[in-house]
Amino acid sequence: MLGAAVEVAGNGQLLLTGRISLRSHPWLTNHAALGTVLLPGAAFTELALRAAESARCDRLEELTLEAPLVLPADGAVQLQVTVAARDDDGRRDIEIHSRPEAAEADDDGAPWTCHASGTLTGLGTAAPAAVEPTLGVWPPAGGVRVDVQDFYERVGDAGYEYGPAFRGVRSAWRVGEEVFAEVALPEEQARDAGRFGLHPALLDAALHPVLLARLDQPGGTSEDDASVSLPFVWSGVTLHAVGATVVRVRVSPVPSASAAADGTVAVTVADTTGTPVATVDALSLRPVSAERLRSAGSGNDVELRNALFRTEWKALPADTLPARPADTIAWALEITGTVGCR
Repeated sequence: MLGAAVEVAGNGQLLLTGRISLRSHPWLTNHAALGTVLLPGAAFTELALRAAESARCDRLEELTLEAPLVLPADGAVQLQVTVAARDDDGRRDIEIHSRPEAAEADDDGAPWTCHASGTLTGLGTAAPAAVEPTLGVWPPAGGVRVDVQDFYERVGDAGYEYGPAFRGVRSAWRVGEEVFAEVALPEEQARDAGRFGLHPALLDAALHPVLLARLDQPGGTSEDDASVSLPFVWSGVTLHAVGATVVRVRVSPVPSASAAADGTVAVTVADTTGTPVATVDALSLRPVSAERLRSAGSGNDVELRNALFRTEWKALPADTLPARPADTIAWALEITGTVGCR
């Protein structure tokens, strides 16, 4: 998904650029939520890991997804991934932006949208990961088989619309609170697996056991009928091997009080010998409404900007007000906000 990678003269910054569309990457049409075709959260992770390779880093310390990237039915989207110079602690900040390709011709210069920001670490010299014993024996010891025959029909009813390219779960087992699954790329996508660190369709399918674990819980897979839970913050992501087409996955709840509230999980992806392919220390999800997806798809980012602000009404001291009737109370409106991308 990314082509050129150049170092910016004078400041140590790295810039990677790319172009995607439903014509050049037709498998992306198979990933939709609540009727809107989205770039998967796994694809943002792939972009960040690709940038990490160019930046000689071996770990995605954190990546926060701040705005969905809705893919247009016609036309292409330009991508830019920027990686800052190393700070004193050896970290490199990363940001992922996009804009419609047609914006190039706009006299006003349509703005770029920041979709994700985070941090890369490491020097590209990490030691090979050890074999994961729980994924080296299959089926997993003590596992209770889970019927996945109608899994994609059930999540489809909850608003997760996966086409053939993303329907990768082949089998699954439960061991306590953990879910184990075997996941594979369809033949067509498997032919292109070597072009990615970890094909986004495979990594996305490796997260589907999270939905599998939620199906039998009260409330189903989302907080209400008008929203779906999508990847929000990735923490501690390491890619150990490239070009995988068939993997085994273990999804485990992260043992912390705050994680229990938002369903944060750890994800381990290994090959059929148990050798790690990718590890995610923590992945948290958050609900996204159909209205927000429609707004992002229309190119109207007002809702996204407004989401950064809140309103607070504060009474002013009486002695600061001009003379007025005694029964009148004056209020001042403060608008405050936080911008995630610099």
